[in-house]
Amino acid sequence: MVRRIPRWIARAPIPLFQRGFGWLLGSRFMMLEHRGRRSGEPRYAALEVLDREPGALLLVSGYGPKSQWFRNVVADPEVRVWTGRLRGVPARAVVLPADEARERLEQYRRAHARSAAALGRTLGIEELASPEPLPDDIAERLPLVRVQRV
Repeated sequence: MVRRIPRWIARAPIPLFQRGFGWLLGSRFMMLEHRGRRSGEPRYAALEVLDREPGALLLVSGYGPKSQWFRNVVADPEVRVWTGRLRGVPARAVVLPADEARERLEQYRRAHARSAAALGRTLGIEELASPEPLPDDIAERLPLVRVQRV
Protein backbone atom coordinates (compact mmCIF):
# COMPACT_ATOMS: atom_id res chain seq x y z
CA MET A 1 0.00 0.00 0.00
CA VAL A 2 1.36 3.37 -1.03
CA ARG A 3 1.41 5.98 1.73
CA ARG A 4 0.55 9.58 0.94
CA ILE A 5 2.64 12.64 1.71
CA PRO A 6 0.35 15.30 3.21
CA ARG A 7 -0.99 17.52 0.45
CA TRP A 8 0.14 20.75 2.11
CA ILE A 9 3.74 19.49 2.22
CA ALA A 10 3.66 18.30 -1.40
CA ARG A 11 2.25 21.64 -2.58
CA ALA A 12 4.40 23.92 -0.38
CA PRO A 13 7.15 24.45 -3.02
CA ILE A 14 4.72 25.57 -5.74
CA PRO A 15 4.53 29.26 -4.67
CA LEU A 16 8.34 29.38 -4.53
CA PHE A 17 8.58 28.22 -8.14
CA GLN A 18 5.79 30.55 -9.27
CA ARG A 19 7.56 33.55 -7.76
CA GLY A 20 10.95 32.65 -9.28
CA PHE A 21 12.57 31.20 -6.15
CA GLY A 22 12.60 27.54 -7.22
CA TRP A 23 16.40 27.66 -7.29
CA LEU A 24 16.31 27.71 -3.47
CA LEU A 25 15.23 24.06 -3.58
CA GLY A 26 18.30 22.97 -5.56
CA SER A 27 18.51 20.87 -8.68
CA ARG A 28 16.60 17.85 -7.36
CA PHE A 29 13.19 19.53 -7.51
CA MET A 30 11.09 21.07 -10.26
CA MET A 31 7.56 22.26 -10.87
CA LEU A 32 5.48 20.85 -13.68
CA GLU A 33 2.56 22.78 -15.18
CA HIS A 34 0.09 20.47 -16.90
CA ARG A 35 -3.55 20.72 -18.00
CA GLY A 36 -6.46 19.11 -16.21
CA ARG A 37 -7.92 16.23 -18.21
CA ARG A 38 -11.48 17.43 -17.85
CA SER A 39 -11.22 21.12 -17.04
CA GLY A 40 -8.31 22.06 -19.32
CA GLU A 41 -7.21 24.40 -16.51
CA PRO A 42 -3.52 24.69 -15.57
CA ARG A 43 -2.46 22.42 -12.72
CA TYR A 44 0.87 22.35 -10.87
CA ALA A 45 2.92 19.63 -9.23
CA ALA A 46 6.24 19.98 -7.40
CA LEU A 47 8.25 16.84 -8.19
CA GLU A 48 11.65 15.31 -7.52
CA VAL A 49 13.93 15.02 -10.54
CA LEU A 50 15.06 11.41 -10.80
CA ASP A 51 17.75 12.20 -13.37
CA ARG A 52 18.81 14.83 -15.90
CA GLU A 53 19.62 14.34 -19.56
CA PRO A 54 20.64 16.96 -22.12
CA GLY A 55 17.49 19.06 -22.55
CA ALA A 56 15.31 16.70 -20.49
CA LEU A 57 14.32 15.75 -16.96
CA LEU A 58 13.34 12.29 -15.80
CA LEU A 59 10.46 12.14 -13.31
CA VAL A 60 8.91 9.28 -11.37
CA SER A 61 5.23 9.06 -10.49
CA GLY A 62 5.63 8.04 -6.86
CA TYR A 63 1.91 7.37 -6.52
CA GLY A 64 1.84 5.25 -9.63
CA PRO A 65 -0.29 5.52 -12.76
CA LYS A 66 -3.27 6.87 -10.78
CA SER A 67 -1.43 10.05 -9.84
CA GLN A 68 -3.35 13.07 -11.11
CA TRP A 69 -0.34 14.77 -12.71
CA PHE A 70 0.63 11.53 -14.45
CA ARG A 71 -2.88 10.96 -15.81
CA ASN A 72 -2.98 14.57 -17.01
CA VAL A 73 0.32 14.40 -18.92
CA VAL A 74 -0.74 11.12 -20.54
CA ALA A 75 -3.91 12.87 -21.74
CA ASP A 76 -2.06 16.05 -22.82
CA PRO A 77 1.75 15.79 -22.99
CA GLU A 78 2.30 19.52 -23.67
CA VAL A 79 3.63 20.88 -20.35
CA ARG A 80 5.75 23.69 -18.92
CA VAL A 81 8.71 23.26 -16.56
CA TRP A 82 10.17 25.34 -13.75
CA THR A 83 13.57 24.26 -12.45
CA GLY A 84 16.46 26.23 -11.03
CA ARG A 85 16.28 29.64 -12.67
CA LEU A 86 14.21 28.43 -15.64
CA ARG A 87 10.58 29.49 -15.53
CA GLY A 88 7.72 28.19 -17.67
CA VAL A 89 9.83 26.43 -20.31
CA PRO A 90 7.64 24.58 -22.86
CA ALA A 91 8.22 20.83 -22.87
CA ARG A 92 6.69 17.52 -23.91
CA ALA A 93 6.12 14.62 -21.49
CA VAL A 94 6.65 11.04 -22.68
CA VAL A 95 6.09 7.92 -20.56
CA LEU A 96 9.12 5.63 -20.71
CA PRO A 97 8.69 2.00 -21.83
CA ALA A 98 8.66 -0.45 -18.89
CA ASP A 99 12.09 -1.98 -19.60
CA GLU A 100 13.80 1.42 -19.82
CA ALA A 101 11.96 2.67 -16.73
CA ARG A 102 13.05 -0.37 -14.70
CA GLU A 103 16.68 0.12 -15.72
CA ARG A 104 16.58 3.83 -14.88
CA LEU A 105 15.09 3.04 -11.45
CA GLU A 106 17.92 0.55 -10.88
CA GLN A 107 20.47 3.22 -11.84
CA TYR A 108 18.83 5.71 -9.47
CA ARG A 109 18.84 3.18 -6.66
CA ARG A 110 22.55 2.46 -7.18
CA ALA A 111 23.55 6.12 -7.47
CA HIS A 112 21.31 7.41 -4.64
CA ALA A 113 20.87 4.45 -2.30
CA ARG A 114 19.88 6.53 0.73
CA SER A 115 17.43 8.69 -1.22
CA ALA A 116 15.89 5.62 -2.87
CA ALA A 117 15.55 3.89 0.51
CA ALA A 118 13.95 6.99 2.04
CA LEU A 119 11.56 7.30 -0.89
CA GLY A 120 10.71 3.61 -0.61
CA ARG A 121 9.97 3.96 3.11
CA THR A 122 7.93 7.14 2.59
CA LEU A 123 5.79 5.59 -0.14
CA GLY A 124 5.67 2.10 1.36
CA ILE A 125 7.53 0.57 -1.61
CA GLU A 126 10.11 -1.57 0.18
CA GLU A 127 11.75 -2.80 -3.03
CA LEU A 128 13.46 0.57 -3.40
CA ALA A 129 15.24 0.05 -0.07
CA SER A 130 16.18 -3.57 -0.76
CA PRO A 131 19.46 -4.68 -2.36
CA GLU A 132 17.53 -7.30 -4.33
CA PRO A 133 16.84 -6.72 -8.04
CA LEU A 134 13.72 -4.67 -8.67
CA PRO A 135 10.64 -6.73 -9.53
CA ASP A 136 9.43 -6.90 -13.11
CA ASP A 137 6.27 -4.89 -12.32
CA ILE A 138 8.10 -1.93 -10.73
CA ALA A 139 7.68 0.26 -13.83
CA GLU A 140 3.92 -0.33 -13.73
CA ARG A 141 3.81 0.75 -10.07
CA LEU A 142 6.31 3.61 -10.50
CA PRO A 143 6.06 4.87 -14.09
CA LEU A 144 8.77 7.22 -15.35
CA VAL A 145 8.21 10.28 -17.49
CA ARG A 146 10.80 12.07 -19.63
CA VAL A 147 10.05 15.79 -19.92
CA GLN A 148 11.90 17.07 -23.00
CA ARG A 149 12.26 20.76 -23.78
CA VAL A 150 10.67 21.74 -27.10
